Amino acid sequence: MKLIKRKTFFMFGLVFLMGVGERTQIMSAEQWKEIEITLESVSQYDNPYTDVDVHVVFSGPQQTDIRRPAFWDGENVWKVRFASPYDEGIWQWESFSTNMDDAGLHGVRGELKSEPYIGENPLVQKGLLKMSDGKRNVVHADGSPFFVIGDTPWALPFRGTVETVTRYAQNRQERGFNTALLMSVQPDRNAEGSRNRSEPGGFGVAFEDLKDSRLTQLNVEYFRQLDRLTGILLDHGIVPVYNPVFQGFGWKGLSTLGAGADPSEYSRYTKYLIARYGARHAMWLVSADGTGREPVTEPAGITTHEWDAYRQPTGIHYSPFDDRSANWTDDPGHAFHYNKSYQDAEWLDFQWAQTGHGGEHLPHKVYLMHDNKPTKAVANGEPTYEQINHSEHATGWWQGHEAWLNITSGGTMGHIYGAGGLWNWKISSDESGWPAWADTEAAWHEAIEFEGSRYVGYVSHALEGLDITDIERRHDLANGELALAKPGELYIVYLPEGGSVRLEGLSDPLPIRWFNPKTGKWVESDITETGEVLHSPGPEPWVLIAGHHEL
Repeated sequence: MKLIKRKTFFMFGLVFLMGVGERTQIMSAEQWKEIEITLESVSQYDNPYTDVDVHVVFSGPQQTDIRRPAFWDGENVWKVRFASPYDEGIWQWESFSTNMDDAGLHGVRGELKSEPYIGENPLVQKGLLKMSDGKRNVVHADGSPFFVIGDTPWALPFRGTVETVTRYAQNRQERGFNTALLMSVQPDRNAEGSRNRSEPGGFGVAFEDLKDSRLTQLNVEYFRQLDRLTGILLDHGIVPVYNPVFQGFGWKGLSTLGAGADPSEYSRYTKYLIARYGARHAMWLVSADGTGREPVTEPAGITTHEWDAYRQPTGIHYSPFDDRSANWTDDPGHAFHYNKSYQDAEWLDFQWAQTGHGGEHLPHKVYLMHDNKPTKAVANGEPTYEQINHSEHATGWWQGHEAWLNITSGGTMGHIYGAGGLWNWKISSDESGWPAWADTEAAWHEAIEFEGSRYVGYVSHALEGLDITDIERRHDLANGELALAKPGELYIVYLPEGGSVRLEGLSDPLPIRWFNPKTGKWVESDITETGEVLHSPGPEPWVLIAGHHEL
């Protein structure tokens, strides 16, 4: 979190309408709970979204300043959202506008009083997200680990409704997911359809001029709906991962804007997302399904670094063409990114590979990424989606094996799952509009029941209570088996066909437990010492956990 020292649906908090000047009433700000302040302009603007910038500086306990951008929310209304990192103390805040003559936006002042959080949302109780000290993992503000178990309902923001997203979130929470990757807008310039999200081909429109390759005519009501939908996710313990405008295939492959967007317009929109959603749990994908070298990527990354005062994780999600030519073009500019664009950038926190949708297990990608320097958190951000292309493709335990294989090969940040029919949020199994390779004869509500997601969700149960922060790939401490370890403290070993393993580097005995990744059940427990040979309960897949469950 960027806390500047001056000396060197998800439920909002109280909402206040601020007029010109100063307000004497002190607002309450529970720790880490988003609150909202409303400002009203007195000047008129041709395009409020582009014509004026507003931010608010909050000065509070322990001589901390937090700068939050405001966002336009229709007519003459701007809002700023804030979350206090403290449970006591007074904050003074003041607004600043590029139009200093607008007394409704510039020079407005007020006070907040930090108080303890009294709600029951575990995300809020633990605080916003940040990177671990060793950069391998995501953690909460209180230091507790956040191991990403992600899903890819990419089209949810422009196809979901309150009813459907509530059903989705309940299912994913029950299965153990805690993260959802989102295209924040429908990115295809040539997509056509009704704005009724319940009709075949229908979708919400975020920018009226996106079809013209612009991002200037913002539709406020779209984002009010997105507030509600992402609030539902957060109420169910699921953190949204926002991509501004998709770089790769997109929704239907109809000329996505992301890679070719004007960098300044893309960055302005990135800042808008930070303003609107950055005081609640979030992660940022400045590039998705591309090379990471697109002209918009670095400016957007710098924007997140400059304007996300809480420093929530920012990363890149890649195409599968890291070390080979793209299968749809001869242009090498669309390939050979090696999953490490901007590896040394200060604004970059994580790198997510993609193995593509050919049904192959390719753990060498995260294996190589784990060793890149400087260290960034690593995961396979897009394995083959379950049942994409046909109903027997990458189904069932294939997904569970893929998860454990990638995690123990170096994907220490977590693992992402995907399902055909869900990623594109098909409203019926026979809805058309996708090429065969990207299609599935299943609607989103059928796809959430696919068997493979259960096995991926079991990973969260296996790791619950373990301090996995900054754990590393250490096959050498498990006689060459697939393993993560914090030497002497914690070992996670995946044995795809059971068998035996010998742990090294223990100074003291550790408790051990065997986890069945196909049933989600624990069996047997014991104590082990360094060099002792441990045998799995059977010849099927097993995960050995050696260490204390303390959290």
